[in-house]
This record gives sequence, C-alpha cells and structure tokens, in this order.
Amino acid sequence: MVSANGSSIRKEPALDATPVPFDCARALASEFAARAAQHDRDASLPFENFKELSEAGLLALTVPTALGGHGAGALDTARILGIFGKADPSTALVLSMHYIQHLVMARSTRWPGRLARKLARETVEGVALINALRVEPDLGSPSRGGLPATIARRTETGWRLSGRKIYSTGAPILKWYAVWAKTDEPETRVGLFLVPAGLPGTRIVETWDHLGLRASGSHDVIFDDVVFPLDHEIDVRKPDEWRVPDVTQATVHAIFVAAIYDGARPCRPRLAGRVPQGSRAVQSRRLAGHAAARARNRRRHRGTQEHGRYGRSLPAGACHPPRRAIRPHRRCITA
Repeated sequence: MVSANGSSIRKEPALDATPVPFDCARALASEFAARAAQHDRDASLPFENFKELSEAGLLALTVPTALGGHGAGALDTARILGIFGKADPSTALVLSMHYIQHLVMARSTRWPGRLARKLARETVEGVALINALRVEPDLGSPSRGGLPATIARRTETGWRLSGRKIYSTGAPILKWYAVWAKTDEPETRVGLFLVPAGLPGTRIVETWDHLGLRASGSHDVIFDDVVFPLDHEIDVRKPDEWRVPDVTQATVHAIFVAAIYDGARPCRPRLAGRVPQGSRAVQSRRLAGHAAARARNRRRHRGTQEHGRYGRSLPAGACHPPRRAIRPHRRCITA
C-alpha cells in the first residue's frame, strides 16, 4: 500500500483484508436509499448521509492507514461506490470525487506532504470533503487543453483568486477546493491551488437543476479576489509540462464513475408496458431510444468489468482496518 510520508512515497506491506467496510456500506446504503427520492425531488444535498459516512469511518476509505484511514485501493473503493451508487447515485458521485483526491494526494510526489497530512487528518476526524474545481463556462474541461480564465495573483499577503467554476460537485458540503487556475506571473504557470471553502469573496450559485443527480449539489462556485495562503500551491507548472496526463487520476476517475453507473443500473424502471400510446412512428422512436440506452448500459457494465481487472493491479488492493481506532457507526454494529 502507498502512504504519504512527508513529500515522499513509500510502500507498506498489505494487511489482511476485512469485510467490515463493505458490511457497513450496505447498512448505510439501505438508509440512503430510503431518503434518496426526496432529496432528488428537492434537489437538496443529503448532508446527513455524509455525517453518517464520517461516523462510520468511510469518508477516510482511501486515506492511507499510516494517516488513520482504511488505505483502500481502486478495486475495493469501486465496489463501495457501486453499493452507494445503487442506493443514491448523487451521494456516490460526491463521495467518489473525494476518494479520488485522497488517492491522488497519497501517491503523488507533487502534493505538499504537510497539506496531504492535514487533509487526511481532517477527513479521519470529521466531515471534511474535497473536490477538484476545474471546469469553466468558456473553457469547459481543461483535459482538452487551453488556459483557464480563473487567475491567481501572487501578493505579499497571499494568493488572490478570481474566476468561476461550473459543475462543482458537492459544492455545498465541501471544506476544500482544489482549484485549477493560471498565475499572473510574467511566465504564466497553471495548475492546482488548495483553497479553503467559505473564505470572503467565495460564493456558491445554485445553478444545478438537471433531470438527474439532482442531489449532487454540482453548482457554480465564484471566486472574487479570494485571499488564501501562498503555501497552498499544490501543483503549478508551465502549461507545456501538463501535456502528459496524470494516468492514476484519469484511470481511477473512469473506474469510479463506471462503478456508480453499474451500481445504479438495476434501479432504472422497467420499460415493458410503459411506452405511451401514440403513432407507430413515435412509439418506434421511443423504443429505439430504449434499445440504445440498454446498449449503453451493457457497454458500461463491460467497462466496469475491465476496470475491475485493472483495479486489481493498482496498489492497496484491499480495504484494511484503520490504525487509528474509529468508533463503529450504530448501523454498522450487528447483533
């Protein structure tokens, strides 16, 4: 298993796997499912789900064992996300973004060790979620290239951040933002800055009003000259140095999202007998759409199987009990 030790990375011998996180996830998932429909109707983020995940120690699933977490790898994390994806895909999506960040920071030589340890400690001790805020109205996703409009200006008192991010999953509950921005330096650099949520000048605009994942809180976040510490620069480089993607992050992102799709797949309503009356042409088009949807789901399922095979080759392939004692959640204790 890989764990953070300062800014370096070291391997630890694997411990015996335990089924406890899986049993706990199933116990919590049944309650998440019971209230998922109401949160979806209200487009309200289920804060109570994350409180219970924290009490159960599951927010720290991908935090290294040396820092008090479970040290789960990609395969077992994907299985946990599949359990929650079946119960409440919105909760699973927010959770997956948090898990990705902790997997990346535990394995990265670029993440400042002091910040990685601080965020790990916070998520072991309470509800302290993080997500990367990268997408913008004009740029879209930076994965396709281009510089962001969001800009970080270096001053004597700290960085000053201005810009707008969209699709900021989990925005209402996040404690930390990993913001993709460019600098105003003579030779522009671009990369990630760690910004605490709720600073003066930060505003969440509730723009997320879609048909699906309505409880994911994927709103816009606006930064208006937000000041944060100079030492919260995570990984900022010259633009050309970003041409080679972070393979670990890209891979686990694909695995985790596929796991959520696969978990939610059994929840879609049965289509038999539900095609409204109308002309044959209309019904034919609807049935063709249903067939295409079924084909997409089959491809996603095959993709998840492939991801599972890949996940076995990643470090930390088993869920391990945390070294720091975590009080079991009341719903995770069996008689």
